Amino acid sequence: MIQAEISIYPMATKTTSTSFYIAKAIESIKNMDNLRYKINSMGTVLESDDMDVINKASKNMIEIVHHLGINRVEVIIKIDSRIDKQVRMEEKVESIKKQMS
Repeated sequence: MIQAEISIYPMATKTTSTSFYIAKAIESIKNMDNLRYKINSMGTVLESDDMDVINKASKNMIEIVHHLGINRVEVIIKIDSRIDKQVRMEEKVESIKKQMS
């Protein structure tokens, strides 16, 4: 299972808010096959068993922001690829919570 957190930062927008661009980026991946995602306050976690799907989703998200008129987009992608077992993003969070007192 592969999880990737992608954070997209549109540069030189007309306002300090970027939520419009982020929403459109997320909309561009919502119907992709073999992809789950979860939004958080600092990025979007993508989940798939296929790295090509993660790459395609990332590319779609970046390209849609460019198509909306943003000439520069900064992107941070963090990837966790695990092949010994299938662990979904919710299970990873639950595992951490169990360790907390």
